[in-house]
Amino acid sequence: MLENFWFNVEYGINHVLNINGYDHVLFLMVLAVPYLFKDWKRVLLLVSMFTLGHTLSLVLAAYGIVSVNGKLVEFLIPITILIAAVYNIFTSGKKSKSNKVGLLFFTTLFFGIVHGLGFAREFKMFAGQSENKLELLIEFALGIEFAQVIIVFVVLFVGFLCQTIFRVSRRDWVLVLSSVVTGLVIPMILGSEIFNNA
Repeated sequence: MLENFWFNVEYGINHVLNINGYDHVLFLMVLAVPYLFKDWKRVLLLVSMFTLGHTLSLVLAAYGIVSVNGKLVEFLIPITILIAAVYNIFTSGKKSKSNKVGLLFFTTLFFGIVHGLGFAREFKMFAGQSENKLELLIEFALGIEFAQVIIVFVVLFVGFLCQTIFRVSRRDWVLVLSSVVTGLVIPMILGSEIFNNA
């Protein structure tokens, strides 16, 4: 039983940290970069909203409630990352990130749903005919949350080092990382089947 639990949690961790599916990491980078260590509660809440959205879409797919157009979702995932990165670029000079927190949470939840749909087909195969789909989903979500917290911690820590040791301004740190992510995600959009078949 415990072996199954750890297997499912590890599967969730590997899903996030998979080097071939780095879109998840890119989204977490642009989600966390505007914040400092002292904002960890808000960042953790945002990460949890993303996990909730991700898990919700997997629940809908696992129980056959929604059917996924894979090509559309694969196009939408990098679009969500681009929106978050561009938002950071245009708001990097602003002092406070507390404005429109509700909108940010709901946007993150929605983006989580989109990202979860991208993984729905693979998860459905993984779950198979399992009797305990919900239990499996919860364990998988725990793995996702754990991996996301690690990534966010690394982003906050590197940001802390850059801003305290290397004296990089907060604005420049947000601009540089968000611009790098933008540069990585544009080829993903241009390479998607939907874009090429349009």
